[in-house]
Amino acid sequence: MFKNLIVYRIGPDWSATVEHMEEALAPARFVECGATQQKSIGWIEPRGEKHGALVESIGGQRILKLQIETKAVPGSVVKRKAQEQIEHIEATTGRKPGKREIKDIRDDALLALLPMAFTKQSSVQVWIDLASRLLMTDAGSQAKADEVITALVSALPGLPLTLLQTMVSPQVAMTQWLTAASPEEWPLRLSVERECELKSNDEEKSVVKFTRHNLLNDEIRHHVAQGKLPVTLALSWDGRVAFVLTEALQLKKISFLEGVFEGTSAGKEDGFDADVAIATGELGKLIPDLIDALGGEMPQTAAASSAPPTA
Repeated sequence: MFKNLIVYRIGPDWSATVEHMEEALAPARFVECGATQQKSIGWIEPRGEKHGALVESIGGQRILKLQIETKAVPGSVVKRKAQEQIEHIEATTGRKPGKREIKDIRDDALLALLPMAFTKQSSVQVWIDLASRLLMTDAGSQAKADEVITALVSALPGLPLTLLQTMVSPQVAMTQWLTAASPEEWPLRLSVERECELKSNDEEKSVVKFTRHNLLNDEIRHHVAQGKLPVTLALSWDGRVAFVLTEALQLKKISFLEGVFEGTSAGKEDGFDADVAIATGELGKLIPDLIDALGGEMPQTAAASSAPPTA
């Protein structure tokens, strides 16, 4: 259901009904790229049913989905086509085009090639938990999350969002967990798994990666003592959810462990509802535990002053 999570705090005074959100998103419904359009962004049905709702509410959890379509023409192809036109002008007029004209020629070459370009589509889910005042994007990078938040705030002006920040940075906490003497020193319900990446902050930017490796060992402690700090660390929560935590407080490679989805209906009609209910139910308990393990949430005024803009 969710593979990644980047978490935002919703300001205390914002609220909107499902109906209001549906009405606000409708004008920004996704439309495929036109013949000469390089990119199109819009909202699609989370349930996957054509002409269905853009905002799904299951057990009080709201789910949205942003679709992004791009057309890419290799730069070398554009350059070659433009060069052909430049050479034609030189051969027929005896003059060399100036810089501005060359730019126009390249722009025209791109427009001519776009109708033949292949399209690439991707989508990002948004999960809104109004009861907890949290918004999560299933984005694999901060840049992609920024794109989603920009589209959402454009559709819902006044939606106040700040990136969730904790009193203890993930890197400091991950360092403590990796250098713990025993698992008893790990936070409640969180366990260190068998994957991490350490990186030094010196000029060499040395990187050490461990995969399928027992991380509670002297080798790890030696690397940390030498100045290599964790940028990612595989964790599991309560034996139910596995994920990789990053130094930027992003959750990646989320997977639900054996037994979490057992006994649920996989029918087409109610499968989506069941998946959303279970996934948000598990992650809705994981996130507060993770925040606690990182020393609690930074007060919003402090977080807002130190965080980059989200839209």
